[in-house]
Amino acid sequence: MRDNFGRFDYIKITIYGFALAALWSSLHSIVLPLRLLDLVAETEKNTKLGLLTFAGLILAMIVQPIVGAISDRSGFRWGRRRPYILLGSLIGILLLPGIGLFQSYAALFAIYCLLQMTSNTAQGPYQAFIPDLVPPGRKGLASGVKSLLEIIGGIAIVRLTGYFMGNYVPGEGTFWLWLVLGTLAAVLLGAMLATIIMVREPESRITERQLPIWKTLVRSFRIDVRKDRDFIVFLVSRLLIFMALATIQTFALFYLRDVIGLANPATATADLLIAAGVGMLLSVYPAGRLSDKIGRRPVVISSGLLGAGGILVIFFSTGYGVLIAGGAIIGIATGAFMSSNWALATDLVPGGEEARYLGLTNMATAGGAALARLIGPVIDYFNRFDAGLGYQVMLGACFAYFVVGSLLLLKIRGQH
Repeated sequence: MRDNFGRFDYIKITIYGFALAALWSSLHSIVLPLRLLDLVAETEKNTKLGLLTFAGLILAMIVQPIVGAISDRSGFRWGRRRPYILLGSLIGILLLPGIGLFQSYAALFAIYCLLQMTSNTAQGPYQAFIPDLVPPGRKGLASGVKSLLEIIGGIAIVRLTGYFMGNYVPGEGTFWLWLVLGTLAAVLLGAMLATIIMVREPESRITERQLPIWKTLVRSFRIDVRKDRDFIVFLVSRLLIFMALATIQTFALFYLRDVIGLANPATATADLLIAAGVGMLLSVYPAGRLSDKIGRRPVVISSGLLGAGGILVIFFSTGYGVLIAGGAIIGIATGAFMSSNWALATDLVPGGEEARYLGLTNMATAGGAALARLIGPVIDYFNRFDAGLGYQVMLGACFAYFVVGSLLLLKIRGQH
């Protein structure tokens, strides 16, 4: 851990997150849905997309903590983390063209799963840079910069992807698809090279006290219930908050179409996401700094309760403007939560196993996103009794996720 940690160092150790956010936001929101229209029947597109992305989330939950644990015990001369970032990125760049080349759903499924595995091979070790390299009093700021770059990567590159893919017509040429895939590959390559060249890790050596790799794999998912009680509470809290966020993001378009009755729900969904993105940008950096001064828990709890307030605004909204305001409130809450909650995670992880525990943290993120999809049948079930009732149940569930996820953190002991 370096004492002379400068301002530019915050960007050096987090720039790779910009590329990851750009890659997955673009693929999940725009590229994969349109690509599936080339390969599957119209009546099956939602099922096929759900199956595809659910499989990716499961792989992310498995691969990331395992590779993170292996990197914790690696002994490379140029650091524990960067070799895995280099390997995962290069293989991922080679896999990206497969999204445009292959002409069957099974082949796309295989390419996507391999891409998830390689991406998480890089992401698990990358996320340990903050606990590895940042001085204790600055981890909140570093987490804020990390979240800020991820938000910018998601918004900026997704907007560019949307412009390119707006000209893409399924079944009528792939120029715009290749332009998007090339852009994503270039962004990933640039961020990887910047990380490999600019980040300076201390030389790592395997000590006698470190376990062999095979034992590391066995221990990757092991948590001591008594010793890691606070961390378990943290994981459950994070899972619930991300269930709320993923539910809103997943079903926003159908809510706007079926309940609000907007003629162009796609444009309205984009407006809602942009409002949320601006809110995130406004809050993510100040929240990280604030958590360094007053502690992590107050900021995380307040952000979760603010998210619940945003849900209430949407629930009782009577016009489009009020609805957008609710989205902005949720965005502000999300930005504050992302930076302060990640800083709390870096405080709770034990020394020497940072990547493994942060990989488990992302299991909660992926698990929340996966579980959020299960409310879809619930929405349809209640809509049978009364049009729009299912969406009211959905918003009620999101409100509960935010509140319970926030208040759970009161059970964490110690000063955080």
